[in-house]
Amino acid sequence: MKSRLIDILKGKFLVSEDAVKNWRFILFASALAVLMIASSHSVDKKVHQIARLNDEVKELKSEYVDTRATMQQMKLESAIMARLKDRGVKQSETPPRKIVIAGRN
Repeated sequence: MKSRLIDILKGKFLVSEDAVKNWRFILFASALAVLMIASSHSVDKKVHQIARLNDEVKELKSEYVDTRATMQQMKLESAIMARLKDRGVKQSETPPRKIVIAGRN
């Protein structure tokens, strides 16, 4: 048991007669490790991208709400009249009348 551990620590399993089998396994394990590391980096990159996109969505939703509120304020009759007052346009004192054409529904 002790001699096997010493042989492993000295690396004799890499230069022995059946070392090709060991080298293949070491290369396979190394390739899997590289693949795992690359996959982990890819996942981290996507997580950061998702977080950035979520922040952007929140910002755009907030901008949409602000713009919608501003537009609703601008559509109010009092706001329109205030803007048109500078041009000399004022509200009519007589209400509009409905024009009815005979013979039409």
